[in-house]
Amino acid sequence: MSKLRIEIRKSEKKLGLFKGEDLLRTFDLALGFAAVGPKEIEGDGKTPEGAYVVLVKNPKSSFHLSLGINYPNSSDARRGLNEGLITSEVFEAIVEAVDAGKLPPQKTPLGGEIYIHGGGVDGDWTRGCVGLDDSEMTELYEAVEVGTPVLILP
Repeated sequence: MSKLRIEIRKSEKKLGLFKGEDLLRTFDLALGFAAVGPKEIEGDGKTPEGAYVVLVKNPKSSFHLSLGINYPNSSDARRGLNEGLITSEVFEAIVEAVDAGKLPPQKTPLGGEIYIHGGGVDGDWTRGCVGLDDSEMTELYEAVEVGTPVLILP
């Protein structure tokens, strides 16, 4: 296994691909249409912030290729439960999926279906995903494996 990791810096609009502490490549990116701040609820247009993992590689994406991350994670679920956005049943389902290394429920009031995908970097146009140019998405898609850590920073 390659031990790559992805680090996204929303304020810089950059995605870094690292091997250990070595930066291998930097990509420009597009974010959700409401780019500032962490994702809170379905439809807010924000890109999440936190520590995630690539759990899906989708070669048939509507946006060229895509890498699905495990949003919402346990921290997102705890926040949602504390704020009364999700029920204890939804909280438990998210935590159980994350603990098992599976994709958490994607249709929740917290949102879901967060991907790194192609489609271009012309403005912040996604619904909360991270967009790359198609050629760069191909490069990233071929480099990473399911299980690759993804850190999304403000």
